[in-house]
Amino acid sequence: MDAMEETVAEREYRYTVFFEPAEEGGYIVTCPALPGIATEGETLEEARAMAKDAIRAYLESLRKDGLQIPPDKDIRLDPVKEELTVDLDAA
Repeated sequence: MDAMEETVAEREYRYTVFFEPAEEGGYIVTCPALPGIATEGETLEEARAMAKDAIRAYLESLRKDGLQIPPDKDIRLDPVKEELTVDLDAA
């Protein structure tokens, strides 16, 4: 390799994602550390591949725009699931 050649080192990033079963089948995937990331797949394997593609595109977009790539969020091991009731005043 020529000393004048620029090399781009590949960097590995790890993010926590959530796989939620979808009503119509398959899985919906979100990534808490990357707002706006949402994708889906018919199988867990397909959902995982779609999530990797979505995260890669998100990170490439950040890099292209000169923005910092955020770290993964520390997620609690036992999230709390709760149903809340919200009242709206009559319009």
